[in-house]
Amino acid sequence: MTRRIGIVIFPGFQALDLAVGTVFELANDAMGMPAYAIEIVSERGGLIASSFGAAVDSRPFGAADFDTLFICGTSAVFEDSPGLVAFVRHAAAVSRRVAAICTGAFVAAEAGLLDGRRATTHWAKARELQRRFPAVRVEEDRIFIEDRGVWTSAGMTACIDLALAIVEADLGPDVARDIARRMVMYHLRTGGQSQYSAMLEMRPSSDRIQRALAFARENLRLELTVERLAEAASLSPRQFSRAFRAETGQSPAKAIETLRVEAARRLIEEGRLPNDAIARETGFADPDRMRRAFLRTIGQPPQAVRRSARSAAAA
Repeated sequence: MTRRIGIVIFPGFQALDLAVGTVFELANDAMGMPAYAIEIVSERGGLIASSFGAAVDSRPFGAADFDTLFICGTSAVFEDSPGLVAFVRHAAAVSRRVAAICTGAFVAAEAGLLDGRRATTHWAKARELQRRFPAVRVEEDRIFIEDRGVWTSAGMTACIDLALAIVEADLGPDVARDIARRMVMYHLRTGGQSQYSAMLEMRPSSDRIQRALAFARENLRLELTVERLAEAASLSPRQFSRAFRAETGQSPAKAIETLRVEAARRLIEEGRLPNDAIARETGFADPDRMRRAFLRTIGQPPQAVRRSARSAAAA
């Protein structure tokens, strides 16, 4: 069976969102058959300019009975056209799934698809989405969310995570992992994972400090002393400590704690391991140390994160 994938574009759409097409292209290759057929559509058809000016050909809106309809986002929220909103509303009634990428959630909300549903969007636009559409249950710090056949995702590269999750639902986890490897992705991000990244927030500028942080993230179970991190960076401990604080604005000890909390939070949200196992896996040694680090870093204990993840999964 070939599933029809519709991708809705409009003037100024974010070109990166078309990466979802690559996910389904590679799914076809992995399966050795046309598991998906991709169609790019727009209100009037023809060439549509993306956010950086490159134009993409499209066919005009017509039959909307797709297996999955993707709504692209934009770099800034734009005024939805009545024709676009009407098409999305109709497509939701006759298609199996609708997926809104980034600010595409505003189009879905305008069409009434998100009323009473959990949804997410780019972190920078989440509160505006909630303000404009109070009937939507916006969760601003999620990679993607599925609620009763309607999927929404964060911005930019989160569209790839969303498409991979849809492939996994259709064809299984082995196919999704194979596609992620082909796309040279570091790992498959779950929908419940935070949009926030401690590694990006630190913004180290030199290769040596980046190398030390990468070593730390891959070896959180070890005792990550300044001496060990300095060795990974090929610096003396004194040089390393001085350079690390200058480039990240924090001490190595604080940075390692933040990385451990981020990793532990992800494992808690996945829900497969108890807290004592997660504490060992992420280098906290025991749950009490992990609890204190959570309170310092994110202001809530691991139990609260677990309850929130369970509530979201139940919803």
